[in-house]
Amino acid sequence: MVTHSKSDYISFLNPASGSFEKLIVGQSPFAIAEGPNHRAYVSTAEGVAVVDTQLRRRVALVPYQADIGKIEFGEYRPGGMGIAVSPDGRFVYVGVYLPGRSKSQLEIMDTEKLSMTGSVTVGIRPFDVVTSLDGREVYSIDHDSYSVTAIDLASNKARTLDVAPYGRGGYEKPHYAAVRSDGRLLLPYQGRGLVVLDPVSGKYETKPLTGNTHQEGVALTLDGKQLLIVGIGAAGSATGKPNLTVLDIAAHAEKIIPLARMHQMVASSADGRYAYLTGGVTYADTGWNGMTVVDLDSGAVRDFEIPDYPLDVQLLSR
Repeated sequence: MVTHSKSDYISFLNPASGSFEKLIVGQSPFAIAEGPNHRAYVSTAEGVAVVDTQLRRRVALVPYQADIGKIEFGEYRPGGMGIAVSPDGRFVYVGVYLPGRSKSQLEIMDTEKLSMTGSVTVGIRPFDVVTSLDGREVYSIDHDSYSVTAIDLASNKARTLDVAPYGRGGYEKPHYAAVRSDGRLLLPYQGRGLVVLDPVSGKYETKPLTGNTHQEGVALTLDGKQLLIVGIGAAGSATGKPNLTVLDIAAHAEKIIPLARMHQMVASSADGRYAYLTGGVTYADTGWNGMTVVDLDSGAVRDFEIPDYPLDVQLLSR
C-alpha cells in the first residue's frame, strides 16, 4: 500500500510489475498503519481514512478534533502525519500538525465508534507515531521539537523525552522510529548516530553510524534482525549522497547501498530480501514520482515511475 501525497488516493501496488489500483481516501495522504480484521488507517489532510483492505474500499473518513483549516499539500501542510494502531486494533493514534502553533496534538480514534475520542498535546510536526509492544504507551516523534512524547494511555498523561544527541539546531532532528524487541526506540540521525532510547527512563545512548546522509524513513525486517534506514543525501552536517543503510541490530554492523535518487520511506518484503522505497520526499519538495526496489542480498537497484509523489509504503500482510 502506498500513499500518493500530491493527490487524494492510496494505491495497492504490485512492485514486480509496477501496476497499481487506486483508492480515494482523502486529500494529501501521508502515512498508513495496518490493523487487524483487514483494516488499514491513512492519515490525510482531512481526517483518518478507514480502509477495508480485503474489499479495497474506504469505509469512513473520520475528521480530526482540531480545526485544520484550508486543505493544503506539501512539506508543511496541516493535518495528520504519523499514525499507529493499538496492538488489539481498538484504537488509532494520529499525530496532527497545526501550523503556526507552538505544539501539535495526538488524536485518539475509537475504531468501533469511528470517531475521535480524545487528544493529547505533543511536540511540533509529529512525523511518526509508534506504540509500545504491550500497547500501554504511544510515542510521538516530534520532528521540530527534537523530542519524543511518551503518552500513558491509561491516564493520557504525557512525558516529553529529549532526543537531541547533536544539539537543537540545523537538520539533526528525529524523523521516524522503530521499536526494538526490548521496547527501546531506534532513531537515526544524519548517518552519524543511532539513538537507542529507553522510553521508561528517558535516557538514551547514541551508537555510531557512517552513512553521512540525511536519514529519514526506517523499517524493521519482519524477523526484527535488521533495521532499514533511508538516507536522502546532503543536508546540514550530512554531506554524502542518497543511500540505504541495512543495519544488523545485534552486531551493529552496517551495509550501505548507494542510491541514485532521493527517497523518504521504506518497507521490507515478507521474506526480508527486498526493500521498497518511495520517491516523494517532503524535504523542500526534492523527491520524484516513483519508487525503488532494492535487493538486499545483491544490492541491485530497480527504479520505476508511479504518479503523484508516493510517500509512505506499507506491506499488505493480511
